[in-house]
Amino acid sequence: MKARDLLQQVTGLNLTDAVVNRAVERRMQALALDDMRAYDRLLATGAAELGALTELVVVPESWMFRDAEAFVAASAFIQRRLAAKPVRPVRILSVPCAGGEEPYSMAMSLQSAGVAAADYAIDAVDLSEVALARARAGRYTRNAFRGRHLDFRERYFVAAGAEYQIGDDIRAQVSFNQANLLDPAFSNRPGYYDVIFCRNLLIYFDDPTVASAIASLARLLADDGILFAGYAEVPAFCRNGFGALRAPGAFALEKTGAHASWPARIPARQHVRPLAPLRPATPAPAPVPPPPASAAPPVRAAPPAAARPAQADMLARARRQADVGDYQGAAAACRELLEQNPDSADAYFILGMVSECEQRMAEAGDHWRRCVYLQPDHYEALCHLALLAEQSGEPAQATALKQRAARIYQRRNDGDQRKGAQ
Repeated sequence: MKARDLLQQVTGLNLTDAVVNRAVERRMQALALDDMRAYDRLLATGAAELGALTELVVVPESWMFRDAEAFVAASAFIQRRLAAKPVRPVRILSVPCAGGEEPYSMAMSLQSAGVAAADYAIDAVDLSEVALARARAGRYTRNAFRGRHLDFRERYFVAAGAEYQIGDDIRAQVSFNQANLLDPAFSNRPGYYDVIFCRNLLIYFDDPTVASAIASLARLLADDGILFAGYAEVPAFCRNGFGALRAPGAFALEKTGAHASWPARIPARQHVRPLAPLRPATPAPAPVPPPPASAAPPVRAAPPAAARPAQADMLARARRQADVGDYQGAAAACRELLEQNPDSADAYFILGMVSECEQRMAEAGDHWRRCVYLQPDHYEALCHLALLAEQSGEPAQATALKQRAARIYQRRNDGDQRKGAQ
């Protein structure tokens, strides 16, 4: 079996040949091997080598309070649940947990909200032993702290040279273990968790693996529990037995037909930053006809300063309506915006999401292609177009789109790391 197939079997990741080849080259150099057949034999017979190769292709990068609204919403849900069902601690799962940033953020949120340590337990799992070792150590560089609101760092961390060490009280609330979400044995605890965080993992899977992962999560989640996903993953969950909850910016879901104990109002917390509205695209005075395949994207003039807040507000409104399942309202808000600013890439992206949720896939593809034409580095639209190409039986196009999205993701990640190091 080829390295790429072995890695997909173990991790579920839909990896490009370029990513796999780079990882294999690094392992062969480390082992002083120059015979590919010898390495294939080693990989096929040695679990340790497969684990070492896996470490080079997983993406264990995150930061504290990433998409902070999810932690605010989860804290409110947990407090409500404890008030209604105080018979046992609330069980929380973070998968994949990367270097521990997500589960530690949840523990900090709950402590800040006054939830007693005995009232909750957090399990955090990942494939990467390297990431888990970093998580257990609880020591982070400045790159793990992004944004302007970092008061939590002063409260829960101690400076240790150029790094920050998380406090023992927070570290004690999280149990870290290596596990694979796709392993049937892992999900053999029906309804065990009240809250699950599984964010920005499914975007790396193909459709069958997405369905398997969501089925595993559905088994693990209590019928009245809540799950937090990444923004681009919400439609996939909605197609596989979940429904969106009213929690703008949190991307919260429940099982279809379930009745999660969801508060009518999500309280704000001072220690987490508000989620910024979608980045406004550049408007132009008139619509642009669809481009030929070889056309280069146009160069736009900057919009008047007064237009930016209005556009951001309209996009935020459309996004909120889509989050709560008001697809007609979201589409109407996007069309209203496009009447004023015909070149809003984000409006076309949201229209595509709405069309996808309503199973109008051809229309969704048209919207996302227009989005990418107007904003060629729109990562989320490229990811959705790649998934659509896979569903349509166009693997070459899907691969090209994923590679393009991966380059954009890497550029963004490199930029974030440079900012974090400043």
